[in-house]
Amino acid sequence: MRDLLPRMLLAMAAAAVAAAGCAAEPSPQDAAARAALAPTGTLRIAVYPGTPTSLVADAPAGERKGVGHDLGIALATRLGVPYVVVIHAKNVDALDAVKSGNADFGFTNATAARAKDMDFGPPLFAVEQGYIVPAGSAIARTEDVDRAGVRVAVTRGSTSDSVLSRELKNATVIRAPTILEAREMLAARKVDAFATNKAILFEMSDSLPGSSVLDGRWGLENFAIAVPKGREAGMPFLQRFSADAVSDGQVERAVERAGLRGTVGPAQR
Repeated sequence: MRDLLPRMLLAMAAAAVAAAGCAAEPSPQDAAARAALAPTGTLRIAVYPGTPTSLVADAPAGERKGVGHDLGIALATRLGVPYVVVIHAKNVDALDAVKSGNADFGFTNATAARAKDMDFGPPLFAVEQGYIVPAGSAIARTEDVDRAGVRVAVTRGSTSDSVLSRELKNATVIRAPTILEAREMLAARKVDAFATNKAILFEMSDSLPGSSVLDGRWGLENFAIAVPKGREAGMPFLQRFSADAVSDGQVERAVERAGLRGTVGPAQR
């Protein structure tokens, strides 16, 4: 699934982000950073639906929001360039777009494995990784998941896939292509739990009556802006933008607007 939302007028970008309290436009000495971070002249923002860390849509109001979505628009305005939002079906597709240079901006868990394929700004916040179970589940604690006969869904190619495929010794890991399909598997009780970050889990729980996000966590995700390799000339600018977005409350506002839950304060290592 790919939905292009062009924003070709800089005035529109500036107006959209000014409402969110963005920083001033760049000085002339940032021209090299602008060329590095948006080499086509337009910042191409890669997002995927189903999680407030990236993109959620308020259908009745036609509003799109999400931390990655909002920060991407904010970075375009700070750079002084127009933007285009490209919606991918799943996180791995959005990451592939950044990796290949077909996107200029991503927002994701900044793992060491991903840092081999893309560069990251400083982490902006951390989100717990955990489990959701359906209504009436006998699983009451995170510690109870790794048992024989328990089927744990993960999205293919995700952090949960790479970590839990290695760390779960007794439960069976089942890979779902997308978050939506994982939700359907859980609703149909084809799996006993779904594992990912709690931003996604709490969003999912709202549409699954009686489901529970288990207390505790099996890990943390540190979220940061991702850009393709070879954009070194833009990294000082990206670091300043990230620091300013935290200090001036822009990240906090994006988190609140998206309804992001499961954060544990500043990013952790």
